[in-house]
Amino acid sequence: MFDRIARRYDLLNRVLSFGVDRRWRRRAIDALRLAPGARVLDVAVGTADLALLAARRIEGAAVVGVDPSPEMLAEGRTKIAASPDGARVRLCLGDAQALPFADESFDAAMIAFGIRNVPDRGRGLEEMRRVVRPGGRVAVLELNEPRGLIAAPARFWVRSAVPWLGALLSGAREYRYLQRSIAAFPPPAEFAALAESRGLDVELVRPMTFGACCLFVLRRAEARR
Repeated sequence: MFDRIARRYDLLNRVLSFGVDRRWRRRAIDALRLAPGARVLDVAVGTADLALLAARRIEGAAVVGVDPSPEMLAEGRTKIAASPDGARVRLCLGDAQALPFADESFDAAMIAFGIRNVPDRGRGLEEMRRVVRPGGRVAVLELNEPRGLIAAPARFWVRSAVPWLGALLSGAREYRYLQRSIAAFPPPAEFAALAESRGLDVELVRPMTFGACCLFVLRRAEARR
């Protein structure tokens, strides 16, 4: 499915989130609190939006992106070639559950809107922990169903409008999976507990935009519990 929607993926993100996804990404990168020249891994890099933003916001950063979709990577490489920061971004094919990198290869890792698509989320978290240096951070951005009375219109958007509009714009009926995958993703406290169980200390859990998105900032524990 992601191969089929690759060319329209960025448009889908902008339309379905009313453009607020860009602000969510900026917050995730800033939360990593990285020094100039940091080595950063972007898991489920997609079309490289987050990777390019990291290269732009972190002076001298070297960013590596990994994704299982060849077509998404192809779109990302096109954007990288046109970007003044593209020389510091490299993309490769790979699986979040078996990252093709040595232990402690990166100062930080990040994943935006991808962890809910990893079949074994715990394994994905373990892999990000493994490739990040001791004390390094992992930023996770993920969609959630909005909570609270004021969030009712947002819940309607996510449950009803997003599946229909996503399928229409992407040309892929399977894109209706989006609402189901959001509904199936665990509540923030439950996901935070999963991260803790895989050796990642939870520094921050921040719901954003009426809870439609949540930012998790995790840190590699110095020793396994």
